[in-house]
Amino acid sequence: MRKVDVLVVGAGPAGLAAAARLAASGAGSIEVLDREQQSGGVPRHCAHGGFGTWLHPLTGPAYARLLADAAVRTGAVVRTGVTALDWADPLALTTVGPQGPETIAARAIVLATGARERPRAARLVPGTRPAGVYTTGELQQAVHLHGQRIGSRAVIVGAEDVSYAAAETVRAAGADVVAMVTDQPRTQTTPARAQHTRLRHGIPLLTHTTVTELLGHGRLSGVRVHHRDGRTATLLCDTVVFTGDFVPDHELARRGGLLLDPGTRGPAVDGALRTSRPGVFAVGSVLHAVESAATAASEGARVAGAVRDWLTRAEWPTGIPLTVTPPLHWIAPNRVTPDDRHPYVLRTTAFLTRPVLHVVQDGRLVHRERVASGVPNRTLRLSAGWTCRIDPKGGPVRVSVG
Repeated sequence: MRKVDVLVVGAGPAGLAAAARLAASGAGSIEVLDREQQSGGVPRHCAHGGFGTWLHPLTGPAYARLLADAAVRTGAVVRTGVTALDWADPLALTTVGPQGPETIAARAIVLATGARERPRAARLVPGTRPAGVYTTGELQQAVHLHGQRIGSRAVIVGAEDVSYAAAETVRAAGADVVAMVTDQPRTQTTPARAQHTRLRHGIPLLTHTTVTELLGHGRLSGVRVHHRDGRTATLLCDTVVFTGDFVPDHELARRGGLLLDPGTRGPAVDGALRTSRPGVFAVGSVLHAVESAATAASEGARVAGAVRDWLTRAEWPTGIPLTVTPPLHWIAPNRVTPDDRHPYVLRTTAFLTRPVLHVVQDGRLVHRERVASGVPNRTLRLSAGWTCRIDPKGGPVRVSVG
């Protein structure tokens, strides 16, 4: 068994930012593990812009290199091609990599394992099993990392931000987008981006529409779609990309018996990103699938302070459950302590126009706040100035739309 001070599992934006901040602060020996052969996480194969800052915009690969270089430069050890298999002890993991199996113990462990899109099989889309079926991640890796051809006519399933990124990748590969299909009444990206895609590139958006069957043998030949009013149609294509519908990569948390939140399906954490197990933290898209790389990196930097506090004081507040009611879908963090000061992120399953959020504990209104209009698959934010008013010995705190 080898020992380090802090072990970070996952070398995406959250894990790398946490490692860089911890190493720079002198928290001891910091080690980052990632099962991929290169560090950087999802941004590695997002060749489009939108990363970095307004003053210093970056592409995904450039952003990934920046984070990886910062972690190494500050003294963290980043090991790729290494998979964390299971827990050997409450603060020890069994791993396997190029040098064989190993057990690594740590004074603190940070889970930054990210999220993934559900593939066609998990979405229960029937039909044949032809070539030409992708998720966004598979598409971007095929095009941007491996230079593979993907076909000539593609259907994008989804109409959120990641769906439009997939459409850009299809066009970068020299293929046409036949249509974008969503079961929602309208797009879930910004109006400017949706209008640009529709007018500049002529990509139609089919709303209230679902893919009900894949057609073709050997290679995809089309998809059958169903509209809410009962109409059906067949879209001729040789490629289909299933986008969105993210789920956390929570297998390691689940095998460790960590408390999982039923809404996010990731580890339940408080505002300091502490899980239900003392010494184990969770950060990034494993908590809320899926937020931007900037949000993940910001959380990575934030968790470094909580890890340092644990290493020096060994205190572990349990927190009170924080839940939401429909049409709100989930909230993260999803446990609350009076000391929490960072905003919460929420998702909704319905379109909401300037909703008012009510925070209630034991029938007592703790906080009331009007927030930006809610759109499915996009983030709402709730401030945390009210946490000092909760009763630490009271019941669960609930957030609802007033």
